[in-house]
Amino acid sequence: MFGINSKSVALLAAIAVLSLGLAGCSHFRVKPADKYVYVTAKQMFLRDRVAAVSNRTGSVSSGEKLVVLERARRWVKVRTPRGEVGWIEENKTADQGLADQFEELRQKHLHDPAIASAVARDEVYLHAAPGLKTDRFFLLAEGDKLNLLKRASVVKPVVPGASAATAKPVGDARKAGAGAGDAAQPEGPPPPVMEDWWLVRNAKGETGWVYSRMIDVDAPDTLVRYAEGQRIVGAYVLTQVDDPDSGILNNGQTVTSIPEYLAVFSPYKAGLPYDFNQVRVFIWNTKKHRYETAFREHNIVGYLPVVIGANIDPYGHAENSKVQLPAFAYRVLAGDAAIPTPDPTTGLLTPGRTIEKTYRLEGNLCRRILIAPGTQPPAEAHPDPEPEKKKDAGRRRR
Repeated sequence: MFGINSKSVALLAAIAVLSLGLAGCSHFRVKPADKYVYVTAKQMFLRDRVAAVSNRTGSVSSGEKLVVLERARRWVKVRTPRGEVGWIEENKTADQGLADQFEELRQKHLHDPAIASAVARDEVYLHAAPGLKTDRFFLLAEGDKLNLLKRASVVKPVVPGASAATAKPVGDARKAGAGAGDAAQPEGPPPPVMEDWWLVRNAKGETGWVYSRMIDVDAPDTLVRYAEGQRIVGAYVLTQVDDPDSGILNNGQTVTSIPEYLAVFSPYKAGLPYDFNQVRVFIWNTKKHRYETAFREHNIVGYLPVVIGANIDPYGHAENSKVQLPAFAYRVLAGDAAIPTPDPTTGLLTPGRTIEKTYRLEGNLCRRILIAPGTQPPAEAHPDPEPEKKKDAGRRRR
C-alpha cells in the first residue's frame, strides 16, 4: 500500500475546498442587463411561435418598450411590461440606439418655441432626420396636434428610370441659334426636385421630422377660403372683437367673440428660399359679419417666427398714447443680402442679414412702427425683383 503523507492530504483538501467554492460562485454571477426593442407599428400581436400557424399571446402598440428574450431570423422573442411573452417581427421594432437618438432629439428641442401649429393629416412616422429613407420611430395618429419648430428642404429621391423621362429642356432654342426645324437642346440638367420637412413636437414631447405633405397648418376654415391658392404657413390670433350677430355657430351656439388674425402665406412649392412671401391681417366687419383684409404685403422674403404682442403708441398720439394695442413683427431679408439656399447636408435655411418689421393694429388700420419716426425704412429683398414693371407691362398689353 502506498502511504499518504500530511502534505498530500493538505493539498487534496485545498483542491476540494477550491472546487466547492467555484461551484458556489454560480449563485453570485451578475445577471446580464436586459436588452430592449421598441414597437414602431401602430399595433401588433405577439405569437407563441414562428410558424405559419400560431396563437396570439398578447398585443403591443407603437412606442412600447419590450425586453428581448431571444432572436431568430427576422423575429424577436420579447416580454411586455405586463408579462406577456411572444414573438414579433424584427422590422416592426427599433433598437435601443435609435430610441436613444430620438431621446437626444427630444431633449435638444424640448424648450424650443413653436413657430406655428399644425395637425397630422393621416397616420405618419417621425423621422430622425429629413428624408423618406431616414430612420423612423414614433407613429403619429391622424389629427394629432403638433408644434412646428423648424423647416428643412432636401432633394427628393429619384425613382429609378424616372430621371430621363422627367428631364425637361432648359432655355430657348432660338437663343442658341437653332433653326426652325431643329430640336431644342437643353442647356443643362434640370434642377433637382425638392421636398420640405418640418421638425415637430407633439403633446407627449416626442420630437422628430415629418414630411410637410402629411401635415396641415392649424388654421380656421374661415381663413382657408381666403388663401387664394397659396399655402397658409401660420395663422395667429391678434385680438378678439364682439359680434352677437356673427352668424358663426359652435355646437349650436352663436359665437359672439370673433378672433382677428395675422396669417402668412407661401406658394405650394418645396425648397423655397423663404418661409413665406405674403402677409395678411384679417379683421372682422361687425356690420357685414365677415372677414376683410386690413393689411396685405406680398413679394417679400419672409422668415419665421412671427411675434405677436401688444405695445403703446411710440409716436405719442393722444388717442393711443397709453393704450396697449395688438402688434406683430416678422423678419424679411435685407436688400443687400443674397437669396439663401438650403444647406446640402442638413437642409436648413440660414438667411443673411434680415430686417424686423413691426406693425400695430389700430382699429381697422395697420401702422408700421419705425425705431426713428420719419426715417426711410431700409431696402428689402424681393423674390420677384421687378413686380411693378410687370404690372405696368400688363396694363399696356390690355
